[in-house]
Amino acid sequence: MKVMKNINRYIALAVFGGMLTFNSCETTDLDITQDPNALTPDQASVDFFLSSIQEDFVRQWDGDADYDPNDNWSSGGATTGDGFNIHGMELTRMMNMFGRSYPSVYQPTDMDDEWRNGYRGILSDIRAMTPLAEEADLTHHIGIANFIEAYLMVTLVDYFGDVPYTEAVKAGEGNFNPSVDSGASIYEAAEALLNQAIANFNSSAAADPAEEFFYGNNYTKWVRAANTLKLKIYLQTRLVDGSAESKFNAIINSGNYIQATADDMQWSWPGTSNTQPDTRHPYYGLNYQVTGGQHYQSNWYMNKLDVLGDPRIRYYFYRQTDEVPGAPGVEPDEVALNCSLQAPPQHYIDGGFTFCYLPNGYWGRDHGDSEGIPPDGLSRTLVGVYPAGGRFDDSSFEAIAPGDGGGGTGITLLLSAFGVDLMRAEFAMANGNFPAARDFMLAAFDKQMAKVQAFLAGRENGADITFEPTPAEIAAYRAQISADFDAADTEGKWDIFGEQYLIAHYGNGVEPYNFYRRTLYPTTLQPNREPNPGTFIMSMYYPSNAVNTNSNISQKADQTQPVFWDNSGVPPAN
Repeated sequence: MKVMKNINRYIALAVFGGMLTFNSCETTDLDITQDPNALTPDQASVDFFLSSIQEDFVRQWDGDADYDPNDNWSSGGATTGDGFNIHGMELTRMMNMFGRSYPSVYQPTDMDDEWRNGYRGILSDIRAMTPLAEEADLTHHIGIANFIEAYLMVTLVDYFGDVPYTEAVKAGEGNFNPSVDSGASIYEAAEALLNQAIANFNSSAAADPAEEFFYGNNYTKWVRAANTLKLKIYLQTRLVDGSAESKFNAIINSGNYIQATADDMQWSWPGTSNTQPDTRHPYYGLNYQVTGGQHYQSNWYMNKLDVLGDPRIRYYFYRQTDEVPGAPGVEPDEVALNCSLQAPPQHYIDGGFTFCYLPNGYWGRDHGDSEGIPPDGLSRTLVGVYPAGGRFDDSSFEAIAPGDGGGGTGITLLLSAFGVDLMRAEFAMANGNFPAARDFMLAAFDKQMAKVQAFLAGRENGADITFEPTPAEIAAYRAQISADFDAADTEGKWDIFGEQYLIAHYGNGVEPYNFYRRTLYPTTLQPNREPNPGTFIMSMYYPSNAVNTNSNISQKADQTQPVFWDNSGVPPAN
């Protein structure tokens, strides 16, 4: 089907499981307002809208790989940092952050695409779809839209603070200057939306969506997901809402939330196409190229898993080489890794942090390393089979090629059973109930480890799976984490819990970013290479397009302003 120029949303045949979807073609910078060139409701169907909403929603977290005009994402800003997840992983040292100064790393232009996709993509389609769905009594469509709107708005608050909502993207209206709402009021509105979603999920709809990509029209599971999103809201507001824990426990006591991995809310990328649109996991598309990877993995994160002997390491990372310049027994190489000839900065020496290179072939970068990019794409350690559908690391140390491993059949994980266990562990930690916290932390490890191992099935693609960890190795690791936790003082317990929290959430940067700001743990994270990099980013600048086109949005003086649920008054270590 030929792309219709000058129309923001058009119907096109897409490859996401054979679905029909809407696609984007940027034509204007009106930002959060309704695009006058958009399709009107009478030109589209409810199912088309919902397919578009679902795709936009998952790309809000993981973006896309290649500026493909046939998917629903409009790339911009940091092109290897599209979507919420990667920003959060960079800030929590789960991936390399490229920049020596925090104020310079995330500029207003870097978040234009996330803002545009959220308002002009997801919300505008929800507003256009809803009256059509109401007229046809398609309450399950509406319930999914309620849920996605709630999740989107909560996360926009988590990243930006106060944002437009009540005046934004009103159906049939063209408000070019919507005012911002307080983050607290948006959280309250999101909770109300989830109540509406649950009522709609429990209703008898005239018909189910033609394509429902998360739960296959299982609305019992959708109700569990909605209650789990409430749990997330209550956890995130525990510092500012004295009733948050009681509301959290009420849902736990009901048992009606995600308890089993089979109920995890995730988007499965089919990985059958690299263009028109690219249906591979975006991190796969960015890294499994002829020229190799675009992302640098975090030296701190890889080293932490390596030193701990974490059994997930071969699933998370694929090594293209067994030697990193400057590592013990390996000659430095100024061209391939300039820092291999440099001395560590004093604050790295004082803190005992790794610098520049790691042993065992783990080739990444330090936090804030912004040196020039050498031709090392076929040497860098890449994202592995989990969660991006890449290669399992069987110590073959071969340079990758497009199509390797699982071919990009990865997942974007939004809500999970192990995540709920970690939420329960955090409440227990906050209450000083460390035995309960340990047990929940270990329960989360059990579920997530099993999920990661099961993920390899069908994605081996010739890998030597004898390199998988044995049950005895997994049990020994689990026992060591438990023993270390029991032996540690209170701060040490928080550090161990925080490290396990970050390790379990590989691929999802939103939860670690929130956790780090909420708890200030772990304190073991590698600092920025620059000894004085500025204050840690407590909330993002408003996107430049929003500020330039909306007279009711004034740019923040800096990025040190906390979101409403973060009342500690102390930023995490930088």
